[in-house]
Amino acid sequence: MDYMIGIDLGTTSTKAVLFDDQNQVVAQSNVGYPLYRDQTDMAEEDLDEIFVAFTNALAAVVRKAKLSEGNKVAAVSFSSAMHSLIAFDKDWKPLTRVITWADTRAVKYADELKESGQGMEIYQKTGTPIHPMAPLSKLLWLKNDQPDIYNNAAHYLGIKEYLFFRLFGANKMDISIASGTGLFNIFNLDWDEQALSVTGLSKDQLPEPVSPYEYETKMKSDYATVLGLPADTPFVYGAGDGPLSNLGVDAVQPGVAAITIGTSGAIRVVSDKPVIDPKGRTFTYALDKDHWVVGGPVNNGGDVFRWARDNLFDAEKSTAALLGQDAYDLMTEVASKIPAGSDGLLFHPYLGGERAPIWDANARGSFFGLNHSHTRANMIRAVLEGITFNVYMVSLALEEVVGSLKSIQATGGFARSPLWRQMFADIFEQPVTVPQAFESGALAAVVVAQKALGQIDDLYEISKYVGKSNTYQPDPENFEAYRELAPIFIRLSRQLQTEYDNIADFQRKHMK
Repeated sequence: MDYMIGIDLGTTSTKAVLFDDQNQVVAQSNVGYPLYRDQTDMAEEDLDEIFVAFTNALAAVVRKAKLSEGNKVAAVSFSSAMHSLIAFDKDWKPLTRVITWADTRAVKYADELKESGQGMEIYQKTGTPIHPMAPLSKLLWLKNDQPDIYNNAAHYLGIKEYLFFRLFGANKMDISIASGTGLFNIFNLDWDEQALSVTGLSKDQLPEPVSPYEYETKMKSDYATVLGLPADTPFVYGAGDGPLSNLGVDAVQPGVAAITIGTSGAIRVVSDKPVIDPKGRTFTYALDKDHWVVGGPVNNGGDVFRWARDNLFDAEKSTAALLGQDAYDLMTEVASKIPAGSDGLLFHPYLGGERAPIWDANARGSFFGLNHSHTRANMIRAVLEGITFNVYMVSLALEEVVGSLKSIQATGGFARSPLWRQMFADIFEQPVTVPQAFESGALAAVVVAQKALGQIDDLYEISKYVGKSNTYQPDPENFEAYRELAPIFIRLSRQLQTEYDNIADFQRKHMK
């Protein structure tokens, strides 16, 4: 049998999924690694820890394929977290760890670029909003605050590109990942001259942009041995995790939105051409040169739910462990007993600053409306509703750019929670469909590989493999509460922006 393997390079883990020739999941392995937050605004990963996690996860599913029994792995293909940056010297020695999308130390330089007017000019050509998440801003931070690194850096890669370089010696970046750097012109499909000028980089410091369908086949022999794969196994570059999430839930038709809540989150729709928001609020990233994903990302998704578990519900976490239950299931069970709207308790989930819809790296989280009658059950429901209200705010901006949304496909960890799925349906007042294929990113990567190898003609073949779906209908009984609270949530997020800079400055000064 010919197997395919989809690799999902995430912010806190790498997942390898083995698919059979009918694109059904046979085996999977998920290996985690820490996200280092050694100081305020830092969010880094260790290159070696990621490489070990990747090789362990991939080798684990290769063993399940039992290649010695006449089976083979036809290809390995990638879905990857976007916006990462690693600096290397002329001898390819790393000068930094992986600086991830969640790192906001470049906030000062992102703000200056936006205020200069050049930021909007660059956004209109690159489709990446000016924000500390993007390598564009990170490079300005390195240039100004880390000159020893900047002056010695001869090459820059992201995490997926590092894996390909280490395995194959290749120095390439697919146009999907490139389109999220803030350095790539999405109209001429090459590195943007103005962005390079602002950062002081030359093209030879960046990888060669290539199609997501390009692949490598000459793996270094020692790595082939470790992975248990023939050295000529095609490794397909694939694309960014956001664009592939849309493909993976079959949200590629006009007006069909994909909502993903993992560690972070996003809402996205697919267009046949790049679309730029005159207000600079939405991104436009490539799936390939003929499919463009327009949407808005949020920093604060499942990681906020995890924060609530670890800091507000430690007792429940211990109880769940004793009972052999999942702590998240116990928390949502408690929250489900609270009515829609959490009795007037609102939560702004900006624990890690925020990208869309407010694009403010200094944003901070807050409970609003707290009174004596509120309990921790109210707080956990307010946390879930706050994350949902925030994505709803993004959808309002998105509709201004691409038109009204017709339907919603849901994916990510939140899609496993019936309470959270219903909450999205009620707040958006639209049906929310959850495809059976939870491993949507890995499945999409495999479909890209099948197109790369000529096994299928177009990406729409994925509709055959997404599987049955469950649809959650909005509950009119909850509309009134959410319709009243959503405008308050939105107005409050704008009013608090005037103080976000001040409280963030205080925290940087006093928190170590």
